[in-house]
Amino acid sequence: MTGTATVVGAGIGGLATAIGLRRAGWSVTVLERRTELERYGAAFGIHPTAQSALDRLGVGDALRDHAVPYRDAHIRTPAGRPLARLPLERIESKAGRPELLISRPYLLDALLAGLDAFGDVPLKLGERVTDVDALTAGQDLVIGADGIRSAVRTARFGDRSGPRRVGTVAWIGIADFESPVHGETWGSGRFFGLTPVEPGRTNWYATVPEATTAEELRASFTGWHDPIPRILDATDPATWIRYEMRHLYPALPSFVSADARPASRVPAGGRPAPVALVGDAAHAMTPNLGQGACTAILDADALTRALAAAPPGPAGIAGALRAYDAERRRSAQRTAFGSRTLHRFMSTERTRLRDAAVRLLPG
Repeated sequence: MTGTATVVGAGIGGLATAIGLRRAGWSVTVLERRTELERYGAAFGIHPTAQSALDRLGVGDALRDHAVPYRDAHIRTPAGRPLARLPLERIESKAGRPELLISRPYLLDALLAGLDAFGDVPLKLGERVTDVDALTAGQDLVIGADGIRSAVRTARFGDRSGPRRVGTVAWIGIADFESPVHGETWGSGRFFGLTPVEPGRTNWYATVPEATTAEELRASFTGWHDPIPRILDATDPATWIRYEMRHLYPALPSFVSADARPASRVPAGGRPAPVALVGDAAHAMTPNLGQGACTAILDADALTRALAAAPPGPAGIAGALRAYDAERRRSAQRTAFGSRTLHRFMSTERTRLRDAAVRLLPG
């Protein structure tokens, strides 16, 4: 079926959803509250399942043009002793393609180019949505892709589910040299990650207690194995990005909402549009499993496939939204729960018990 949709949010999930809808013949408008898209350079891990979804969206080749494979990475102690190998080889063997890493700006560029290729999808920057009801007039569907503080989610599901802090902050950056090792180093109450991102550069992330300042970050990893101190010395603190680690809690009972508002709240001359949530608006998670971008891409793919296959009319949209919710909600929420659980495990101060458990993982 085809229809008219407004996508609120121009991050990874919003752009991917807009592309999928437009490929299915929908008329789409994208609204973004920021006056320009965020282009910070953190690396995203793209699992083979998400790569396949991007192929279906027509942007897989653009992804691979700037992505690098992620292989041979370990979990280590601060002294540098390997505890376990990350399961990257098993993923590649099972899927027939490796996990890929790509800088966020490159992935955004690929999605923007995919959207621009249609030539008729407005991307309106500086559009802060404060009245979700006003979006319903003349629309068949509204997509909430507006992040962990989603206005669309709050308007339809209330404020019971919202951002919850986990007591740690992450600092991320990119160093202009290639690390000789990749993976994660787990210490007491903190951990440090190193991944490739593009030739000659290394993506790094450090998770520390919430009160840790930029000035204290280097001291937090003094004495850790090479090249962690060198990585921090090689990057200008002015380029470091800090964010509080948060997740959406409690989990939503549904990712979709057929409008149940009283007629008095329906905009004059318009009818209520159903809503679907994708990405962080639906299931924001801690980054420990490296699946945030992947789940947003899989949401976009599943939603737009369901809508493309639906019969025309409101009943068709309602059925497609039920199919999307059935395909994605439990899967995404399991991933979010697993990531949150892994965060607690990684950041514990009971390192002897944790490290002994990690050594039991298959090599």
